[in-house]
Amino acid sequence: MSNKFVLNADDLGMSEANNRAVLEGYECGILKSASIVSNGEAFDDAAGRIIKACPDLCIGVHLNITDGKSLLPDLNTLTDENGIFYNSYLDLIVKSYNFKDKTFLTQVEQEFRAQIEKVKNAGITITHLDSHNHIHAIPPIFNILCKIAKEFGITQVRTQFEKPYIVPDVFIHLNKIYLKNIFKFFVLNMFTVINDSILRKYNLKTNDYIIGILYNNIMTSLTVSYGLRTLRNNKNITAEILIHPRRYENGTIDNCFTEYQLTKNKKLKNKIEEYGFEIGNYKN
Repeated sequence: MSNKFVLNADDLGMSEANNRAVLEGYECGILKSASIVSNGEAFDDAAGRIIKACPDLCIGVHLNITDGKSLLPDLNTLTDENGIFYNSYLDLIVKSYNFKDKTFLTQVEQEFRAQIEKVKNAGITITHLDSHNHIHAIPPIFNILCKIAKEFGITQVRTQFEKPYIVPDVFIHLNKIYLKNIFKFFVLNMFTVINDSILRKYNLKTNDYIIGILYNNIMTSLTVSYGLRTLRNNKNITAEILIHPRRYENGTIDNCFTEYQLTKNKKLKNKIEEYGFEIGNYKN
């Protein structure tokens, strides 16, 4: 089989519920890749217990400048007086293109470096880079990420080009989340096209397609299988499916729990292989 399928669990280390989901998903055999959040409240648990229990799990760094507390102090363009990140996605775009004052981009680079160093110092081999809320897709920030990846010897970064597709479910398309995702889909596809020249400049590798933008926060086995269906006639491609699995102990069911269930879905595994995709990770 020439096409590769990578199921990546974002938000490893964000909470113990995220960590449990990754561990159980890995044990089921579909989940072979995850991205760890350096400033997550359960980072130590992820680095010290989960990753050691998953020896073949690829680990990327899920760079984060929108949620929680920074690792570095005094980043006034990123954090408030308590060190809490405060920028919206629109804020990040506007600040990224303020070329008269490069303080913001300098501080982004400093925080990115600190987050990657924390993962390295925990003894974790880093195979790829991506980010929380796709903030690294913003071209000036993407340039910083690629520059740092090259310096750290990390050869693969995530890009967000998604082929449009529709699943046969009327109600899912009436969801307010889906309508918001349409805007995000167009913005991220545009940024990915712009970022192609930056990738070539630093000679880095990336996934050819992604699945999980149009149906972000409403991902099901149906959205994954129909996304792969649109790609099945391509040759020698890598498709990354991003999910945010969380395993609750109190019986809570939300979209993160639904995405956790994807990692245990044997019918989905069969569908992936039926469409000609080999389940892998960023090591292969």
